[in-house]
Parts: sequence; structure tokens; C-alpha cells
Amino acid sequence: MLKNPFKFGSIVDGPYFTNRTAEIAQVTSVLNSSNHLILISPRRFGKSSLIYKVIDQLNRPIIAIDLQLITSYEDFSAQLLKRVYRIFPAARIKQFIRNFRILPAISLNPVTNEVDISFQPSAQGFTMLDDVLDLIDKLSSEKKRVIVVMDEFQEIKRLGVDLVRQMRSVMQHHQHINYVFLGSQESMISDIFEKKKSPFYHFGFLLRLNKINRNDFKNYLESGFKLQKEKAAISEEILEFTKCHPYYTQQLAFIVWEILSNTPDSINSIPLAVDEILRNHDMDYERLWATFNNTDKKLLIGIAESGLTPLSEAFYRKYEIGAPSTVFSSLKRIMLNGYITKLAGKYEIDDPFLRRWIAKRRNL
Repeated sequence: MLKNPFKFGSIVDGPYFTNRTAEIAQVTSVLNSSNHLILISPRRFGKSSLIYKVIDQLNRPIIAIDLQLITSYEDFSAQLLKRVYRIFPAARIKQFIRNFRILPAISLNPVTNEVDISFQPSAQGFTMLDDVLDLIDKLSSEKKRVIVVMDEFQEIKRLGVDLVRQMRSVMQHHQHINYVFLGSQESMISDIFEKKKSPFYHFGFLLRLNKINRNDFKNYLESGFKLQKEKAAISEEILEFTKCHPYYTQQLAFIVWEILSNTPDSINSIPLAVDEILRNHDMDYERLWATFNNTDKKLLIGIAESGLTPLSEAFYRKYEIGAPSTVFSSLKRIMLNGYITKLAGKYEIDDPFLRRWIAKRRNL
């Protein structure tokens, strides 16, 4: 039985990884140097897949943490230290931990066979994080430098107003670590790494990850649909709907492939696939829609069903939003939450299925 050649919803590699040749070369070059990397793109553009692919090729130890799931200084320190135990011998770690200024509570979890680590809350919260970051540098070596990946790094500001400054003061002395900072909220990440007054100003090489080149993506899709006579037309129609968004292209291609594998002669595979995805996520979109205020809804409707730029006079008059300042505030708020992206100067709803859901509901 043939295996579906498309994959979405998790880190992709091997045959599922699409091109990114130039980006792979850039990331590899940075991580082979003594420099750090800042990688910015909207969510689900493949930042993590790109980083893990390069690190796998380099055969380097990695410590990865998602700051969206971190709740405090203490939690940050504990989660980092837990990952240190995954890649270094416990006996070697122990000789350094005894010199920590605040000692963690460490125990072996008999279910997962991993260590459980916690730090008690302290007025010197950063001290423990300082010690853990220094520990990673001491355990690393010039020949096999540890790569520390911090995903959704813009969340760092939520953990403490001084944390950015404190982390920079420690990280700048590390000689055996490549730090990789991933961010999906461009304005917040840019504030951290591109504003001159920021402690992290020009701390590393900044790379903005764009959509996959359309021709490269088309070739990839055609390879997946190689048994279909209309593989070129199918690939073009998928990309036209998803606007080359990496995640949603893989998702739609997966469902289309499933339909064609069961009904090879289907001439409506893409509309059928879109409808199936909309049915599966209808309740999710209803719940999401209920979270938007009236201005946000008008803005999303306008972007979904018109070709007008949301900051134009024609747009806010057509959709009765009010003054340009009102549109701008709404646009900024929705972009911050990742529902609208701006690429090549054009605003669009990030999720093409949400875009179709809005348009479809408007025309019931």
C-alpha cells in the first residue's frame, strides 16, 4: 500500500522537508561559527523543522525549550537543567551543581526514567538561571558546541522586566554555545534584537524565514502526486489556495492525496479536501470567531473577501470600521496574535481555511 507522501502538524524531515536550500546553507554557516542566530517567521512556517534539520546534519547536542510554556524564573531554570541531564552524564553535572548558589531539588521519576527538577522561589530568581546557563557552557566544548534553541523567544518579556538584560549579561561571556532564538511575533522580536537600546541589539545573525519558493514547492507537490496525470494542475491549485504557506500546503496536499488514493478519477479533489478540513475545524473556528470584537471581525471579513489593503480609505469605508487609527489598532492587535501576517507588503489571513470559512459563512 502506498504511503501518503505529505506530512503536517509536527517537525518534518527527510522526504517531507521541502527545499530551503539557501536557508539551510545560511543556518549551517552561522552554527558552524561562534555566532548566534535569530530566526523570525509567522507560526507554522517551518522554523523548527529547518533548525532541527541543520542540527541533525551537524550532529551536535541540542537543548530546546519553548518559552510559551515557561511560567517563571524558577521554571525556566528547572526546565533547562532537566534538558541538560538528557545529554550529559549525571556524574559530570553533579560536580558543577554543588557550586550552584541556589541548589535545585532533583529526583528520578520512576515512570519516565527522567530526572524531576525544581527550584524554590527566591528573591534572587535570576541567580539560578545564571548558574544553569553557565553550566551548559562549562559542559560544552569547542569541538562539540551545544546548541541552545529558545522557541517563541518574545515570551521572555512576560517572565520579568529585567530578564532580557540579565540574560544578555551572562550569555555574552559564553564561548562554547550557539544560541538560536526563534520568534513568531516579528514586532516583539525586532524590539529585542534590532532596537539600539535593547541589551540584545545585534546579538546574532538575523534571518527572516519567508514562504517556500513557489516553483520549488510545486516541484515537491508534483513529486508527491507523481501517479496523477494532472499532477501539475493539482499542485498549482493547492498553492493558489494556500498561498504557499508551508503548513497549510502540506495539510491540504495530505487530504487531497487521501481522496485521490480512494477515488483516483475525482475531478473535485481539492474542493472536497477543503470542505473536509472546514467541517473538521468548524467548531474551532466558531470558538475563535467568538473571541474577536466587532472591529476585528470587520477587518477579518474585509481581508477575507476583498483585495483592498486594510489601511486604505476604500477599505474602512466599505466595511464601516471608522477612522484609519481604529483599523490600525485592530490590525496591530490581530497581527500580534498571529491571525494576520504581512508578507511582501501585503496583509493576509494566515490560515487559508479560516479565510475560506469566513467567506463561506458570509455567503450562506
